[in-house]
Amino acid sequence: MNEEHRESHLDPTAEISLDTVKQRSVKGVVALTGRYFVLYAITLGAQGILGALLTTAQFGVFGIVSAIINFLVYFSDIGLAAALIQKKEKVDEDDLKTTFTVQQILVLTLLTLIFVFSSKIQRFYNLDQSSIYFIPQVLENLVYSLVAVFLAWKGFGITSFTIAVLVRGVVGLFSLYIFQPWKPSFTISRKSLSKLLKFGIPYQINTFIAVLKDDGLTLVLGKIIGIGPLGILVWAQKWIQVPLRVVLDNVTKVTFPAFSRMQDDKESLEKAVTKSVFFTTVLVFPATVAILILFPIVTNMIPKYNQWLPAIFPLTLLSINVLFAAVTTQLTNLLNAIGKIKITSGLMVMWTVLTWVFVPILAKKYGADGAAAGYALGNMSTFL
Repeated sequence: MNEEHRESHLDPTAEISLDTVKQRSVKGVVALTGRYFVLYAITLGAQGILGALLTTAQFGVFGIVSAIINFLVYFSDIGLAAALIQKKEKVDEDDLKTTFTVQQILVLTLLTLIFVFSSKIQRFYNLDQSSIYFIPQVLENLVYSLVAVFLAWKGFGITSFTIAVLVRGVVGLFSLYIFQPWKPSFTISRKSLSKLLKFGIPYQINTFIAVLKDDGLTLVLGKIIGIGPLGILVWAQKWIQVPLRVVLDNVTKVTFPAFSRMQDDKESLEKAVTKSVFFTTVLVFPATVAILILFPIVTNMIPKYNQWLPAIFPLTLLSINVLFAAVTTQLTNLLNAIGKIKITSGLMVMWTVLTWVFVPILAKKYGADGAAAGYALGNMSTFL
């Protein structure tokens, strides 16, 4: 293995110089954004086809079940992964093994809960049996998109998502171990766990608040406005959030560890934050405007998309959230990276309370339009 290749695959337990962090941050943002742009283009193409093959109610089911699983998956980490990244000292094998062991225990517990309560969830939302087996995991957008479109074309309905997610999970697991092999080992070190939880638990509390604000509210909306209108809202959210998924998600993956490594160098940190906010907004803002212009044109142009015409107004309102998120996500990312979790917690509580006040009230009166307006009003507080 040559020197350059060795440098590009750093041992997670090794110390990393600040210069290396800066170089890899730039390369990481460019590489991740470029790669994800290609993959997400495929995903969007698949989503466009699914929009013509599936009904608004089926997309509502998709939103409900995704929210349920996201809500449960929150508990599979308790912030240990973020604590590994934010940790100032060198990460050792005990840290990695302890994190792995705790996460496996939590995941097995969650899977048990999902299967135990699946019938109750089905009855509460009046879902059909095919919805229960949709257990979304992570990774492999390409496989997921191809499988989902093919099965929807063959008339599998919501089951298309079920099978596509399972295939994506298997492919993602194997590909991860091929490209980044690590021998799993079950160990719990009290010393490592204690240190990691000091950051992990406050970080996870923030994550829980975010999950409660978004996925928790989706579960409530499914009951307030019904599965069909929720499908309209989910469709609008998916399209208007494209710039965030393509740009912001990938920038955040790089900047959080980079900011953490720079937390003792204020000047470098200041420059890094400024550049990351600029890079994000200069891409997200024009892309959001483009979607606002193109969405009504495409929806009116394609006959099978007429069912999505009611999504135009919610999408317009939700664009406000996207514009704010392009800036605030990097700033809260910075606060988390330097250990200022309490400030982030205060902001998250404020956003959650406002969202839970505005969205249900307006949704009850105006349906999907009201829910979108509630989200927009809650995010206005971002000026603080």
